[in-house]
Amino acid sequence: MFVGHYAASLMLKQVDRRLSLGWLFLAVQFVDILFFPLVLLGIERLNIVENYTASTHFELVYMPFTHSLVASFIWAFIVYGGVRLLSRKQRWFYPAAAGAMALAVLSHWFLDLLVHTPDLPLLGDSSLKLGLGLWNHALATYLLEAGLLMLGLFLYLKSTRGSGFLGKYGMIMFTVFLLLANGHNIFGPPMGESVAALSVSALMSYFGFAGLAFWLDRYRH
Repeated sequence: MFVGHYAASLMLKQVDRRLSLGWLFLAVQFVDILFFPLVLLGIERLNIVENYTASTHFELVYMPFTHSLVASFIWAFIVYGGVRLLSRKQRWFYPAAAGAMALAVLSHWFLDLLVHTPDLPLLGDSSLKLGLGLWNHALATYLLEAGLLMLGLFLYLKSTRGSGFLGKYGMIMFTVFLLLANGHNIFGPPMGESVAALSVSALMSYFGFAGLAFWLDRYRH
């Protein structure tokens, strides 16, 4: 799953409205932000396989440290503890934000479960791997992610108030952009011809989208 993860960010904004949406955008992609550098270091592995599924051009081979269920809970706990610690020292984090950030990190595995082929391990690289395989149906994958994102946008707009043009329409335009980007991601050619190119493209997307979320969220209160 790609942009569908951001639906969790938009929904979790309601837990603590003082928490910038940008942090939640980073949190829902936290395990992927860890995954791709580990791939580049040769610790976790993926293969470029064009049309591996109807929606993807890669095979996820080995990712016990980022995408196992147990690892997801561990990373969520670490993020929770880190944000709680920052909340005591920094005015831009608050205690309630720790729970929102932890849930955002944990949401990644459960949303991935819907679309992945059976490649999500429960613990380490266990032989039992899960995935409901919606990636094998490109249109269904796109509609699921679009539906989740639109629901998240609705709840975000309902729980915040915009000021000025960007406050009223910026997040709507951003969501449309995410839907277009996901259409290209699912129905278009591979994001990169090599593992390195795919990794760099993915990381640039995650940080770029989070930067836009930080910026646009400033115009909503």
